[in-house]
Amino acid sequence: MRIPFQRNRIAAALGAAALALAAAPHALATGFQLNEQSASSIGNANAAGAAFTDDITAMWFNPAALSAFDKRQGAAVVHIITPKIEFSNDASQPARNQPLGNNGGDAGGVNVVPNMFVGIPINPQLAFGLGISTPFGLTTDYDEGWIGRYQALRSEIKTINVNPAISWKATPTFSVGVGVNYQYLDATLSQNVNYSGALLLAGQGAGLPAATLAAIGAVTPGIDSKATISADDSAWGWNIGAAWDITPQVRFGASYRSKMKFHVKGNVDFNNPTVTLPPGTPPQLVGAVAQLSAGVNQAALFNRSVTSDIELPDIGNLSVLFRLNPQWEIMADAQWTGWSSIPELRFNTTPALTIIPLEWDDSWKIAVGASYRINDQWKARFGIAFDQTPITSHPTPRLPDSDRWWFAIGAEYRYSPALKFDAGFVYIKGDSVDFNQNLGNTASFGLINGSYDATTTIFSLQGVYSF
Repeated sequence: MRIPFQRNRIAAALGAAALALAAAPHALATGFQLNEQSASSIGNANAAGAAFTDDITAMWFNPAALSAFDKRQGAAVVHIITPKIEFSNDASQPARNQPLGNNGGDAGGVNVVPNMFVGIPINPQLAFGLGISTPFGLTTDYDEGWIGRYQALRSEIKTINVNPAISWKATPTFSVGVGVNYQYLDATLSQNVNYSGALLLAGQGAGLPAATLAAIGAVTPGIDSKATISADDSAWGWNIGAAWDITPQVRFGASYRSKMKFHVKGNVDFNNPTVTLPPGTPPQLVGAVAQLSAGVNQAALFNRSVTSDIELPDIGNLSVLFRLNPQWEIMADAQWTGWSSIPELRFNTTPALTIIPLEWDDSWKIAVGASYRINDQWKARFGIAFDQTPITSHPTPRLPDSDRWWFAIGAEYRYSPALKFDAGFVYIKGDSVDFNQNLGNTASFGLINGSYDATTTIFSLQGVYSF
């Protein structure tokens, strides 16, 4: 029996299955922003923000801070970020001809994020700095065979940002700064594809009778393919800032980082199975399944290139720091992130064009903190923050995000006038969120219904040397 395989019809039906995982590059902190840049600032939940001047890591938050240092200074920082992400099932539905699956285990893991900063005074008015850091990124990794395997398995986003900057002290109390940013983004994203369902969909498209489709389904249950997208690009942006010592006790800071426009290019690769049928399967049915499998592999689930234009958000900070006395400082910061720069994702490929709505909102992070100078060697830090999620609709298991609270502590130890060490610890508690997602096609993707609970711990260490 020869099956009249309708290539275009099946390709259109299955093309979206291959690219549903494309939601990950920008469906990943709140959102997928990494505020972990400085171990000293982490201890205050970044509450000093653009007014921070404890060490050269301050240049990330505000390039105008470079003018606050009269000696050359270098900082090396490492952050150990450990999210815990757990799904609880409540009436999820399996994809067509597939078992439901498990809850996915802990989708978090241990992530190590390094940063490096150096500042060099040029003269009493001018200073130069260079920062190398990771402003965006996340990893989620679910157990094989989990309920949402057709929407997400592993999602890994990495960025590297190189930021030279210069600061000018216009007056003894007012400074401005400007920087240039080169940013590289790399993404690796995977998910299963319902191969059993794809065979039945191809059979439907070929006009096979219901009895034949039922027989094919009976001998091909639980078969999966795996799709992986690997993509990267680089982009340029800029940042500016200003700092004003209103009085010797009060410092105000403001800063802004521009959007970054990427033209992401990569490939989607499929690891399609070899279909093995049970002993005793009628020869005619064996031949039909072989033809359907060949058609699926050739018309829909085949390796090909993919591109997308994506704009990462701009970021603004307003901050104030009060020195109450030689021991106590209190501080506050408001950070705005323009996540509405990503209303949707358009992924171009042949033979399908995939459009994935996101409709993220701009979001705010509000932080307050305090520092206490114990003696010439030791300083203690404390902070609390509320971090608002940008995700109000179209959730994704690649980033089950929610509003969250930060609770932070930290300490500085000054070993000598030239060398100091800092440590910071943050516990982040997200809201428990209800979750319902089927990508509009339960037969292909299943229906994920339940709730997520997420917490994150961050442990940061840094050394700062002045010379």
